[in-house]
Amino acid sequence: MTDSRLAAKTLRLAYGRTPVIDGLNLAIAPGRFTALVGPNGCGKSTLLRALAGLHAPSAGQVVLDGGDIARRSTRAIARQIGLLAQSAGPAEGMTVEELVAQGRYPHRSVLGPWRARDQAAVEQALGLTSLLQLRHALVDRLSGGQRQRAWIAMVLAQQSDILLLDEPTTYLDLAHQVEVLGLMERLVREHGATVVAVLHDLSQAARHADRIVVLKAGQIVASGTPREVVTPEVLRSAFNLEATVLTDPETGTPLCLPRRVVPD
Repeated sequence: MTDSRLAAKTLRLAYGRTPVIDGLNLAIAPGRFTALVGPNGCGKSTLLRALAGLHAPSAGQVVLDGGDIARRSTRAIARQIGLLAQSAGPAEGMTVEELVAQGRYPHRSVLGPWRARDQAAVEQALGLTSLLQLRHALVDRLSGGQRQRAWIAMVLAQQSDILLLDEPTTYLDLAHQVEVLGLMERLVREHGATVVAVLHDLSQAARHADRIVVLKAGQIVASGTPREVVTPEVLRSAFNLEATVLTDPETGTPLCLPRRVVPD
């Protein structure tokens, strides 16, 4: 898409001499929810880190608003891109509100005062993630699902209009998975956010995301709307999986029913 604010151009990402992604081109649809899916080890998380400016490419570039993201400071990137990493820790000794307040660091100087707009951003993030009643609870005493929502709230407090989330439904029970994915949808529909999330559940990705990008071995094997991407042919190619694809009776989106694994 020519109007994309965030894009990868002939991107090569490696760990040492081992390439994970090589020659990848991807334009993130602005104001849409994009799901990155694919088998384990295909490069989804590495790509997400590169889009956030945290993994330097060995070739190609990540472009943000027309310029190479590598030329921007970490603070400048964080004003526009919020990242929830997969390895978010327990934040020992911090309350939920203190953790969420950390999301305001891109907007404050080192010795700058805490302003009303900072508190307003924290309150909004706590409300969106249903954590107002837990604001004084210690993060390391929370359940896995509550802790995950606290980290999501911290990212929301950044008030970046591009959100990158690496497996945001990890540790969440089914009800909270639906709640978090619904929140991502509302941020897109009601606030104009651009959301990119690594997801594992294809049916959930199809139900909630506007676009799905399927990766395998560091390459994009399919990209488009859920109906275009979640097909038996793509599932067989990307996941070595024989599956039946039905239509969700409520949303009309594809519903994946795995049948068996196909040997390589």
